[in-house]
Amino acid sequence: MLRRMVRSSAKGMALGTKLRGVREESGLSQRALARKLGVDSGTMSRAESGERPPDAELTAAILGALGVTGARRDEIMALARDDVAAGSAWLAIGLPEQRVQLDALLQMEQLSTEIVDVSPLVVPGLLQVSGYTRAIMRAAEVPNTEIETRVAIRMGRRDVLTRANPTRLTALIGAQVFRQRIGGPEVMRDQLEHLLKMAEQDNVELRAFPVDDMWHDAFAGAFSMLKIDRAKSVVHLENTASGLFLQEPEDVKVFESAVNRVLAVSMSEDQTRELIAREARRVTGD
Repeated sequence: MLRRMVRSSAKGMALGTKLRGVREESGLSQRALARKLGVDSGTMSRAESGERPPDAELTAAILGALGVTGARRDEIMALARDDVAAGSAWLAIGLPEQRVQLDALLQMEQLSTEIVDVSPLVVPGLLQVSGYTRAIMRAAEVPNTEIETRVAIRMGRRDVLTRANPTRLTALIGAQVFRQRIGGPEVMRDQLEHLLKMAEQDNVELRAFPVDDMWHDAFAGAFSMLKIDRAKSVVHLENTASGLFLQEPEDVKVFESAVNRVLAVSMSEDQTRELIAREARRVTGD
């Protein structure tokens, strides 16, 4: 399955996720919907996986067969009208399109064999505890009506690290992150203890990097690199107002080189665990 998925674009995955969602809400199986449309079930399977995204005409037929109308139809059709099969960059500006992009990110995380997170300012999302995530969202003035849903989604994403055949995670984190008090002492203690627990897993590598000695690539900002398999990697960057997927090999290589340079100045895994343990003891004494 993974080898087939490597041809998918981020937008293709997002479109497929949307189509699968509305189909499942309707109660129809892939096979039943395919019969209704007069196409083979393989076409529907490839459309929903993102392997072969449907064009606007087929997307409209799918939505019509499922009775999808209004703003939801407009949102999905807008995505279908883009060149979803292309491997070019995908910039999502504003909350509605960022939500669509999140669908693709979630699917790519599930399919990834390895994820590298470079995070100079906060604990990476895949390693956050709920209290830490909640505190960040409140500080960012995320609407209260959305916070718990977002926290639940982020906590669900962590499953890729603990499932059978888990994804390998290399987390490169700014050393000062462990000295912060985001959410207060109790929340930060829980967060640091969770990091120590995750560091015991064979598939999780935590490396702290310095932030006060010299300039290095991590100062350019946080990013995630997701490796679907040896033939396919994508880079995801995100800020408050936008998100960006980079998929072209020459773009990805820039970030692969950046990862290597950050690794070169990072502490060892043992040194990082010692730092986290020391800060956990310190926060307990606050």
